[in-house]
Amino acid sequence: MNVFKCEVCGNTISFVDNKGPKIVCCDKEMEELPIKTEDEGQEKHVPVLSVEGNKVNVKVGSVEHPMEDEHYIQLIQLVQNDKVIFEKRLSPGEKPEAEFLVENTENLKAREVCNVHGYWSN
Repeated sequence: MNVFKCEVCGNTISFVDNKGPKIVCCDKEMEELPIKTEDEGQEKHVPVLSVEGNKVNVKVGSVEHPMEDEHYIQLIQLVQNDKVIFEKRLSPGEKPEAEFLVENTENLKAREVCNVHGYWSN
C-alpha cells in the first residue's frame, strides 16, 4: 500500500506489489508518503466511510474536499485487513467520493491521496 511522490515534479505512484528497490524520479529518490489520520488546516481530508448492505461509500472529508486543477483528490482506496481491495482514481472536477460493492464488509478502512496534502486514512 505504499504511495510515493516526487518532490521535484509531483509525480505520484502507488504499488500493486513493492519488492523494495529504490524508486527514482527526476534523478532523485521518491519519498514514501506517510499516512495521516487527523485533519489539520481548513480542508478536511480524513475519508468518511459508510456501509449499507454490501455497498460501501467513501467521501473525502466531513466537508467536501475541493476538486480544482491545482488541488484535488487523486485516489481513493478501500482497504480490508491492511490490503487494498479496490481503488478509484479521480480527476479535477469530479466528486471526491467513490462507491464500491463488496462481499464482506468487516475490517474496512478508506484511504485517499490529495495532490497537495498527502495520504490519509480513517
